[in-house]
Amino acid sequence: MNSNQDDKKVQQTLLPVDQQLCFALYSANLAMHKVYRQLLAPLEITYPQYLVMLVLWKQDGVTVSEIGEQLFLDSATLTPLLKRLESAGLLRRQRSRQDERQVIVTLTEAGQALQAKAVGIPVAIQCATACDPATLQALKQQLDDLRSSLNQAT
Repeated sequence: MNSNQDDKKVQQTLLPVDQQLCFALYSANLAMHKVYRQLLAPLEITYPQYLVMLVLWKQDGVTVSEIGEQLFLDSATLTPLLKRLESAGLLRRQRSRQDERQVIVTLTEAGQALQAKAVGIPVAIQCATACDPATLQALKQQLDDLRSSLNQAT
């Protein structure tokens, strides 16, 4: 076998899309988003907006930068999300009195009430995955570890 044949064989082994970890993650993410889109439609929020709301339902009155840290989003991505949620009447943004550079995000009554409508979403997601809770927790931990390793590599 010559070098060109070896190169072609390596390419055929390593490069098919269905053999790529990145594609498995990407396509699973697309499938997950389809399920979330259906579940979130009655709430009239998008998946990224849902993530913001999850942060605020856990702890209200946090800074934009704290939300960004928890969601791994920069302020350029987060600010338009927050503006749309504010326009929808679900949250308020205001400058901190202690530090004008910080913007504090708080839920409105409507934002707090939305939590009751969203309470069934995690169970619906678990059902859609057809996985038991232990399997989902193990998968989540593996993905958290993968994200951490990738962040350290960059």
